[in-house]
Amino acid sequence: MEDYPKAVRIHSHVHHPSDTVALDYEGRFLRRKRLVAASGRGFLVDLPEVTNLTGSEAFVLEDGREIAVQAAPEPVLVVRGDLARLAWHIGNRHTPCQIGPDFLVIRQDHVLEAMLAKLGAEVMRDTRPFTPEGGAYGLGRTMGHSHDHDHSHDHA
Repeated sequence: MEDYPKAVRIHSHVHHPSDTVALDYEGRFLRRKRLVAASGRGFLVDLPEVTNLTGSEAFVLEDGREIAVQAAPEPVLVVRGDLARLAWHIGNRHTPCQIGPDFLVIRQDHVLEAMLAKLGAEVMRDTRPFTPEGGAYGLGRTMGHSHDHDHSHDHA
């Protein structure tokens, strides 16, 4: 088995990258994985816990080299219309959403596309990097969260 350099930590900002790796939304949620940089060289990510990357970080390899993380283009829906109302419906389905000044972006999903069209949205398919808002209970991922309080209630 080939021995790959290991990423030993992550910098929150890129300083002096020697290479890049483009990862889509799902690919930026990782703990342990072999990745291939733009140069074609492989490296191993082995982090102590699952980490959500936004696309502005860098993996730091054992030898000090930095591999810049980029958000890869992926199929998305660009949504325009009554943004407050549309965002409420998207959020009600716990769907990650990127918020622009006059548009919303979600990952392509034919069910959500049909729902949004029925709500009067202008929906356009596109391919672009997807970098959704962080959830209220953690950066970037909205599924599963803790409210930090006990859900058991005495209704006596």
